[in-house]
Formats: sequence, C-alpha cells, structure tokens
Amino acid sequence: MIRAELFRYVGLEVSDDTLSGHYELDGRHFVEDVVFENVGPLRRPALVGVAELWYLLAGLSYYKAGAAHHVDFGDTPVGQHGRALFEAALRDGLGEFSFRNNVPLDDVLITGGQDATTYLATVDPSRVLIPFGGGIDSVVTLKELDHLDCSLFIVSPEAGRFAPLEATAAVSKLDVVRATRRLDPQILRGDDNFFNGHVPVTSMVTVLAALAALASGHGAVAMSNEHSASAPNLRWKSRDINHQWSKSWAAEVLLGDALGERVGSDFVMASYLRDRSELWVAKQFAQATGYHHVFRSCNRAFTQRPGDRATNWCGTCDKCLFINLILAPFIDRTSLYDIFASEPISDSRLDDPLRSLIGLGLQHKPFECVGDPDESAVALRYVSQLPEWGDVTRLGELARLTSPDRDFSELLEPQGSSRVPAHWLR
Repeated sequence: MIRAELFRYVGLEVSDDTLSGHYELDGRHFVEDVVFENVGPLRRPALVGVAELWYLLAGLSYYKAGAAHHVDFGDTPVGQHGRALFEAALRDGLGEFSFRNNVPLDDVLITGGQDATTYLATVDPSRVLIPFGGGIDSVVTLKELDHLDCSLFIVSPEAGRFAPLEATAAVSKLDVVRATRRLDPQILRGDDNFFNGHVPVTSMVTVLAALAALASGHGAVAMSNEHSASAPNLRWKSRDINHQWSKSWAAEVLLGDALGERVGSDFVMASYLRDRSELWVAKQFAQATGYHHVFRSCNRAFTQRPGDRATNWCGTCDKCLFINLILAPFIDRTSLYDIFASEPISDSRLDDPLRSLIGLGLQHKPFECVGDPDESAVALRYVSQLPEWGDVTRLGELARLTSPDRDFSELLEPQGSSRVPAHWLR
C-alpha cells in the first residue's frame, strides 16, 4: 500500500460531557467522540488542557490508516512534554504496527503546534481513580488501595459495555466513572486502502482517566501496569518493538511529565504495580476469591462487535494460556479448572504458544499483554514440580530446557523503579 502524505489535526471540541477530535488524512475527515458519565463540566481550563493531550494521542488511531509522511498539529496546544510524548507514541507506541506493516516511521516530519498553558488543578490526593479492565491486574490494584477513597474508571465502545468487565466491577462495589468511545465509522468499517495494526490505546485511556479524575474530584489515577510491561517483544531496524509500550515505564514517565505540564505536579498518575512482577500480581489475586469466577482476561471477550464476543474463556489464545500459567502456582488445579472450564497449560496442542511464552519458541514473545519469558519460565518450573501437575510430564520436560535469570522468590520481591506516592502504600 502507498503511504499518505499529510495527517492534520483539524480541531478539538469540548462540551460539558463530550470530547470530539477532528482529523484529516490527505483530505479525508475523521472524528472521534468520547462521552463521559458521572463527571462535572469538562469546559474548565485545566480539563481542556488534559483533553488536548488526549486529542494528540487519539489521532494515532486515524494516522495509522495512512501512516502519513507529515503530521501537522496546526494551532493545537502541544507543549514541550506533550511533543515528547507524541513523538514517542508515534514511533514506539506504533512500533508493532510499523513492524507488521514493514513501515518504518523514523522519517515522519512533525510540524505546527503551540506552547501549552499550565492551569494548576486543586486536587484531593486521598481520592484515587482506577482504570479498570476486569483482569487480575486492576483487581489487585483496587484491593491494595482499599484504604483510600477509590472509584473505578471504565471505558466502553459505542457498541455496548463488556459483560465480564461489568460483572467484575460490580463485585468491588465501588463507584464507577464512565466514558464511551465513538470511533469514526470509517475506521470500524475498514478500507482496502487503510493500513491496520495496534495503536497505544492504554496511553489514550490513561489521559482520559486523568481527565475523568479531575472532572469528578479525584486527585490521582492509579494504573495497573507491571514491571514486565517494559520488556520488548523483539528488536527491529535498531528499535525495540514492544506491544505494551503504552504500559511501559518509559510511557508512564512521559505521560506523567505531559500531564504535569498541563495541571501541575499535585495531580498524580502512577502505576501501582510498576515495581511488581506478574507472579506477585497472581499471588495477590489468588487471595481475592470473590473475583475468581467473574474476572476475564481473554481478549476474545472484548471485541468491538458484541456478536463476536466470547462468552467465556476461549482456553486457546496466548492470554488464556499465560493467565492459566501464572495462576497455577497459587490456585489449586481443580479450582483453576473451575475458573477456565479448561486447562490450557496441559493442552499439548498449545505447545508452540507455551514455548514462545517461556522463551523457547522460534517466534518472539507473543504480541499480547503477557509477562516476559523469565516470568513465564519461572512459573512453569514451579508448576512442573507440584505433585498435582505431575501427570503432565511435558511441563517438566519444557521447564528443564529453560534457564531464567531470576528465581521464584526473587520475582515475588519489588522489581525496578516506581512512581507510587508514599500515601498509597499501607
């Protein structure tokens, strides 16, 4: 396919409860709307500043259709940190898109944009908004922060809410602040002339959460991105390609700086799980038994079209396999089967995906939100030694082929840096 020439930021509209971002790709117009519920009026200077950050990042969903050589911000307020965030989101956040389409984006010319104005926001640091996806990560975050005044933030597509996410949120009994995304129908419908691929959607949700927090009296956003989200899937054309870039430490720092540029440093955005491994998260989740039969991490339950959504765990995708693997050290085999209604890690048909998870596959780590190969290998070695899994001999055979750099106990200790404020900790 031929790349487009020019992607333009045409304008952002902000009403009391709705954002509308307008874009043009070689003259073709796109618009995305986000409608909020349970918030105060959005047309306040600090909130409009955060909305402008969303507008910059949301444009990538439409930019990717043509992978234009030139991006023009026009008179959009961008700012120094906003520009740094956008450039990283374009080149690293669209890294998987670039790799899959063989379209390097190092040549993109970025012009236009104005300085951003800082409007200091008055915030209540004890009130925390938690973006909630219905999986083990955000469940652990809300459980760990239950000594604070927390609410959930849920983003849904216009086609309808996700049933397992809503059921899991209901267990928490926390108040919910909502947003509904209305993607441009042209993107949903597709076009033979469009490029397709992954965009850094979590970075967009993070900024929407910050806007929702400020508009509903919360002073912070607690993300649920673990240490291993920073681990790349592969190296391509001298650049790390990371499916989870928008959940990475680098993205968190850039997002924090860009938000600070708009509303000051009193407002906090940090990932509570940043210095924790997937195994640590799994261990905590194993104790949250009230969520075991409602949570869902299988991506086939979260497709845009309601009719295509799986009604239970598919048991065959990389995400099902990974979650099954990391929970197995902490939840007994019978209970684990009751959750999944299947047993992915004992399914010999999933040998190749399992090999990829633990770093033995011919392919790179899957383009999914899964842990790094070390974490998966350590989990497998541990599970293979449990008597209740002794009949699945292939687990031991695969485990003996791995040589992780860390052991089980190390992965249950803090890993790396964190921006979590002290008052979030017990």
